[in-house]
Amino acid sequence: MSLVGHKPPPIFRRGPAPLVRLMLFVSVCLAMLVSDLRFRYLEVFRHAMSVVTYPLQMAAATPADVVRNASVYFATLVEVQRDNAELRRQQLGSGERLLRYELLQQENAHLRKLLEMAQRVQTRSIAADILYNAPDPFARKVILDRGAQQGIEPGLAVVDAGGVIGQVTRVFPVQSEVTLLTDRNQAIPVQVERNGLRGVLFGAGQGRLEMRFVIGSADIQPGDRLVTSGLDGVFVPGLPVATVVSVDREGDAFAGIVCEPLAGVERSMQVLVIGRVDLPPAPPAPAPPVEKKKGKGR
Repeated sequence: MSLVGHKPPPIFRRGPAPLVRLMLFVSVCLAMLVSDLRFRYLEVFRHAMSVVTYPLQMAAATPADVVRNASVYFATLVEVQRDNAELRRQQLGSGERLLRYELLQQENAHLRKLLEMAQRVQTRSIAADILYNAPDPFARKVILDRGAQQGIEPGLAVVDAGGVIGQVTRVFPVQSEVTLLTDRNQAIPVQVERNGLRGVLFGAGQGRLEMRFVIGSADIQPGDRLVTSGLDGVFVPGLPVATVVSVDREGDAFAGIVCEPLAGVERSMQVLVIGRVDLPPAPPAPAPPVEKKKGKGR
């Protein structure tokens, strides 16, 4: 029961029934769907809504993207580290092969020069490698990897691609000892290639050589090339030995001649051991003529 002039509050108003409202909204929606499908009048609205809701979509997708990108990043980081380690190993291997290749090139060039030296010498020669320096601080000696079993004999000359480096002084079954030219107890007969002046070259230590007992007026000057004279019958004549560095003609009757070895006396690793020079046999003496006896006439 209501009073005069008083309206009931809105909460008590009753509109259409819920089922009627549902049917109305469903009809409106179907009409909008059919109209949009037919006339595409909501296309602009959808575009505008997609622009408006794009930041919300990105914000909603950010956590998933972060997790996915983090997993990809760490997986890629591990793979890159593994690839870098493999590349470093390959680089080290390539560097080692390159160094070995350069060393082989140097050894091949040196061996070619040794072969050329052997062809020039025209005598029996034995190739050998220098193993190590002899354990004697007061001598300049090296050990070869060839010995008596390979035909090495005491006294044989040892050369490299540049010239003479020393002489075999001791022989073992599979090794041999070589005294270098620069040893103070080593001497070799030489001659000046320019004019044939003969002399004896002695080791002076510290990588130097001295040509002793040459008179001060001898025709020898810096830059002259010294070769083996072959007078001892051990060294093949004509092998390069040293170059004259300085000539001191003041003071004693003999000139002070300092020389420098042409061969890598302190540096060579591959050498040739030159056989002895065999003198040609002397021709047989001619037989005396046989005199014919004259018979007596009758």
